[in-house]
Amino acid sequence: MGTVWENLVVDAADPARLARWWAEALGYQIVTELPDEVEIRRAPEVLPGLVFVPVAEGKGAKNRLHIDLRPTDREAEIERLVNMGARHVDIGQAPEVTWTVLADPEGNEFCVLAQRG
Repeated sequence: MGTVWENLVVDAADPARLARWWAEALGYQIVTELPDEVEIRRAPEVLPGLVFVPVAEGKGAKNRLHIDLRPTDREAEIERLVNMGARHVDIGQAPEVTWTVLADPEGNEFCVLAQRG
């Protein structure tokens, strides 16, 4: 029996807003938009997707699971994401690490990695 990774589910105070932010950040598109679920994918037939669902409680601590992005131009991508509403966060990373930790508009941490050498 095989298994397919279908989605990563993200809790959100405003799923539609956060889904649109991530769709723009990743160059994805909305493939499903319901009152209790918004899904984005690279293309409608391409898995996995990101599914955003509503939750009443706010984010309480550092994410236990996060997304890593590896752009071709790290500094330009960080600037673009910050201009879109991301913010720099300190989760205790050492100054010499080769990634930058940002948070999306709802505070979910993600990393922007250095280019592959």
